[in-house]
Amino acid sequence: MKILIDTREQQPYEFENLSEVGTIPIGDYSIAGLENHIAIERKELNDLIGCLTTDRDRFERELFKGRSLDYFGLVLECSLSDLANGRYRSEMDPKSAIQSLVAFSVRYRLPVWFCESREYAQRVTESLLCKYVKEIDKLDQAIKGNKKVKGE
Repeated sequence: MKILIDTREQQPYEFENLSEVGTIPIGDYSIAGLENHIAIERKELNDLIGCLTTDRDRFERELFKGRSLDYFGLVLECSLSDLANGRYRSEMDPKSAIQSLVAFSVRYRLPVWFCESREYAQRVTESLLCKYVKEIDKLDQAIKGNKKVKGE
């Protein structure tokens, strides 16, 4: 399994011997060969707030595209407490920011992962991608196990 990091990712995570840089149509991280099935979007807190204010239309277009994938998740490099207490550079009301994420989670079937640190966010991103591959492998094995071989 190779983790694919989008070429536009400005602060990419570093995965040991598991990654390559390439173009991903949606999101920042995916699995090589599965870019049309899974993607993870990474945001640090101030970037998230920008996406909820001045870049909201562009961000919502990205989230809408993400609905076409089997799994599209948002990994945030902040805690819910950081967001709720307005620990960002913006006048956006923290309650509005949280309600926007709640609405997006429902509207776009978007899992939102709050991670206390960049390091933890990287681990969550890697775990999500690995779990997806494991689940696909399990499904594949189940399908193969249920197929009858000709002549049986």
